[in-house]
Amino acid sequence: MDALRSDPLFVAVTRPTMLAGVPYGFMIGNAIVMLELFLIFRSPLVVLVAAVAHGACWLGCLHEPRLVDLWLVRVRRCPRVKNYGSWRCNSYRP
Repeated sequence: MDALRSDPLFVAVTRPTMLAGVPYGFMIGNAIVMLELFLIFRSPLVVLVAAVAHGACWLGCLHEPRLVDLWLVRVRRCPRVKNYGSWRCNSYRP
């Protein structure tokens, strides 16, 4: 039997658009939130928080490049139900 092989060109074509190691949408969203918080609080610590968020997303995206997209689908499709505290499970909404 032949072992499965990964073609580098195929992997590169199927990956999402990434900027600085994170998905493009996350990078733009992180920048917008950071700028807004910086304008509100006028503290350079906001840049540090944004850098930590970027680093955490970068570490997560090393293994799975579509981590942010998968998380967004889960949040949209599996919301918390009213009795989550009793049953400790969610329901699936098609």
